[in-house]
Amino acid sequence: MSPENWTQVTVSVLLDFPSSHVLQSLLFLGLMVTYTVTATGNLLIIGFGWMDQRLHTQMYFFLRKLSFLELLLVSVVVPKMLVIILTGDCSISFASCIIQSYFYFLLGTTDFFLLAVMSLDHYLAICQPLRYEILMSGHVCFQLVLASWLAGFLWVLCPTILMASLPFCGPNGIDHFFCDSWPLLRLSCGNTRLLELVAFVLSTWVLLGSLALTSVSYACILATVLRAPTAAEWKKAFSTCASSHLTVVITAYGSSIFLYIHLSESQSLLLNKVASVLSCIITPLLNPFIFSLRNDKVKQALRDALRWDRPMGGRNYEGHM
Repeated sequence: MSPENWTQVTVSVLLDFPSSHVLQSLLFLGLMVTYTVTATGNLLIIGFGWMDQRLHTQMYFFLRKLSFLELLLVSVVVPKMLVIILTGDCSISFASCIIQSYFYFLLGTTDFFLLAVMSLDHYLAICQPLRYEILMSGHVCFQLVLASWLAGFLWVLCPTILMASLPFCGPNGIDHFFCDSWPLLRLSCGNTRLLELVAFVLSTWVLLGSLALTSVSYACILATVLRAPTAAEWKKAFSTCASSHLTVVITAYGSSIFLYIHLSESQSLLLNKVASVLSCIITPLLNPFIFSLRNDKVKQALRDALRWDRPMGGRNYEGHM
């Protein structure tokens, strides 16, 4: 089709939803329960971390920011899915589609940066305990979180501008449950090579750069822990932060790295959907349980909150963990 015959698509249609009323009802119920549990769990972590003085440490500061990030990420995708199932209207304006795609990747990119910052925090707490309070002061923690958000904002801005400038002349059916960039690019009738190259390079830098920082941090933590004089010190140092954080890191990076495996077009699309479900639905759901059920201080704060006769945060707290 010649450029003069292009007609800009203004409304897109999300196709990856079941037509059966029974399946729609089950999907709606599952998504509603998942979203409610995810929102409640992350809000509890944010609330307890803010109200309980025992959780006013650097690690819980980053954990609150991660919970807030995960809450936003699931809110970008799931509410629209619930509206589509409830109303049967699968249409979404082109502008709304671009905005949803931008915020999905903004939050996902910021998530990787924040996970890398958390690994650095764990490294300093375990490997540099005497200098930790100076190196990781409240002002530094705030700057690191702000830098993570700013980096995510700038990192995703250029590909989004390039995508918004592409001609979309039909068809307008997106074979996905939200406006992911890869199925959206397949609808463009223009040249997408530059955008695909820019997106690949930036995504690779984010993944490999943050993963390298995380890997080096945990290599240093492991080397320090193995030199601990007793097994009890090893277990305490590792279980207090590394196990929970590593679980989240493996889930986040695993779902993203799998997208770079070269498969057939149909397999790649299926893998893209599975990875998207992991990153924007399953991981935000599991994070509150991963970080709270294995953390004695969070569990104690929850128990104290349920005991109305006892003020919250009445006891002193210990350093980082």
